[in-house]
Amino acid sequence: MVDVHALAATLDEAARDVRAIPPLTGAMPLDLAAAYAVQRAGIELRRRRGERLAGVKMGFTSRAKMAQMGVGDVIWGLLTDGMLAGPSVDVSRLIHPRIEPEIAYLIGREVRSATEVESAVTGVAVGFEVLDSRYRDFRFTLPDVIADNASAARFGFGAWHRPRDVSNIGLLLEIDGRPVQTGSSAAILGDPARSLRAAARLALGAGMALEPGWIVLAGAATAAVPLPEGAHVRVTGAGLGGVEVTT
Repeated sequence: MVDVHALAATLDEAARDVRAIPPLTGAMPLDLAAAYAVQRAGIELRRRRGERLAGVKMGFTSRAKMAQMGVGDVIWGLLTDGMLAGPSVDVSRLIHPRIEPEIAYLIGREVRSATEVESAVTGVAVGFEVLDSRYRDFRFTLPDVIADNASAARFGFGAWHRPRDVSNIGLLLEIDGRPVQTGSSAAILGDPARSLRAAARLALGAGMALEPGWIVLAGAATAAVPLPEGAHVRVTGAGLGGVEVTT
């Protein structure tokens, strides 16, 4: 039997010690249900330290990534206020950080049905997510990454705008003034709204409602790139302004 709490503690300690570990599945089989149970137990450890749930992040939101991992659905993880980046991110506290541009949604009221989630959105913004797998060499299986809270580490977002069509917004990721990734929000399941609906569906399926004030990170519009120390990063989206962070 899988010791969910022991595995969650192993991942939690790896993150806190800034130490990469072998994938969990190298030592034992782990199905998706058990992997999500490990994820929830890891979030509970953070909550016991005083962190509060702040939203949902989506993963595998490109068809190419789904095909690469041999899955037919997105994965998801949870955000806490402890992951929210300020004007800077201390990358020395991360194992091998990578950053990617995102579309972020602000939830304005409790969502009890996936069909009503779009009407519950009160803001949309350009954002970023800093990924940091706790696994050695950023290598893992599907259950491993789910257990590791979908590689969540830090996130941020720019100014909120009134809800609008963001199905094909151009996004630019710059590091030290140099463009390193360009893409379109259409790379997120063809339309980030599909990812938003999936977030509501998966959360409700796990017995959770999206709460007022929560953020939904819809997924990456480009590949993630390594986040070096001493860098200035800016993500901009057409008509949505930008967000900046230093390391």
